[in-house]
Amino acid sequence: MNFRKIILFILITVSCHTFAQKDGYWDKERATTKEIIVAARDRIVLKTEDLPVGTTEIVYRITLLDENQEMTNSLVSVLKSIPDPTGISQGSAGAVFLMSKISGDDTCSYALFTSNENAKKYISDGKTDKACYAQEEPLSKDAKRLSLDKSSCLGQNINTLWFGFHSKNWLLNQKIVLEVVPWVDSKLNRGWNQENKNEIISLCKTSTMAQKMANSDDFCVCILEKIMKQYRYTEFQKLLPIEKNKVYKDFGNSCYKDADISKNVYNDLRTQASTLIKLQKYNEAIQKLNTIINDGKATAIDYGSIGYCYILTKQYAKAIKFLKEGEKLDDTELLVKLNLAHVYLVSDDYSEAKAIYKKYQTQNVTDSLSWKEKTKQDFAIFEKAGLPSKDFERVLKLYN
Repeated sequence: MNFRKIILFILITVSCHTFAQKDGYWDKERATTKEIIVAARDRIVLKTEDLPVGTTEIVYRITLLDENQEMTNSLVSVLKSIPDPTGISQGSAGAVFLMSKISGDDTCSYALFTSNENAKKYISDGKTDKACYAQEEPLSKDAKRLSLDKSSCLGQNINTLWFGFHSKNWLLNQKIVLEVVPWVDSKLNRGWNQENKNEIISLCKTSTMAQKMANSDDFCVCILEKIMKQYRYTEFQKLLPIEKNKVYKDFGNSCYKDADISKNVYNDLRTQASTLIKLQKYNEAIQKLNTIINDGKATAIDYGSIGYCYILTKQYAKAIKFLKEGEKLDDTELLVKLNLAHVYLVSDDYSEAKAIYKKYQTQNVTDSLSWKEKTKQDFAIFEKAGLPSKDFERVLKLYN
């Protein structure tokens, strides 16, 4: 084994075992390999093959050969032994150079462009001010790794690259070999870039389910992840509008049932209902609480709250119905008991109300609020709302 092969073997072995492999692959099917004869002092442009969706990095090699020489090994064959672009940046770049055979003193400078217009301009005037990268110092070979997602000029939305070359041989033609191999990120290869993801999130935010939530971020991310797993972006875009709606609905229902998301959703609804009650917007609060109840996620407190709202909107039969349901869930919840006493009182059933008021008068409805104090607070609110108040004083006297 000659010295050159030994060095190559060491570089590749160290790279493979020292650095973690990225989730992707070198796309040899869409690699670019082009040879062109350049006239003395001339400028030419070579266009790469279209880069596959999900390309995050490229490795390119430029080699100048005498007209009758051939490459010893292609760039693709070299990269087969390097697991990912990290290995190149950490030492295996040497392998890319070593496998490039050259002779003579032929040199060129080159520049890298992202548009055909800028490349054509380079042909005419030789200026590199529009280039993403320019190698002004003439050389006989070069190899580099470029990260598209870290370049302000390139970016992952670039589909094609143009390499402009300027021959520095003043007398003879020279042969330039350009090789470009893209590294494709397996996840991004499905077409879900940042812009496409934001498109799905934005649509989710306008959905009925999302608008029930104070913060729908987790819910919408859940839907996005399910869509990304099921479809490539191009596949999803080909769906009919009615099909997309069904996808949103099905995945939305699935995410809505997720334990953590569901907990946040219903806590948000409770918070919204509590705020609406304080603002005396009882009908709107009823809608929020009904959502919780209809979804089967209500607690006894939720039934107590909606019963309270029905009392203040003078819907006494509904108040009794929901408060009785709350009692079934938790017969020890005194806020439900107190609201039940209230609805009996204002619907002219003093005897039923009296029994409840007397039974629990020595207890607290919360850890810091007594039954008696809560009764006084509620009566004050009921009077302002215009509810029947002829028996309020009779109840308060019971406590004395």
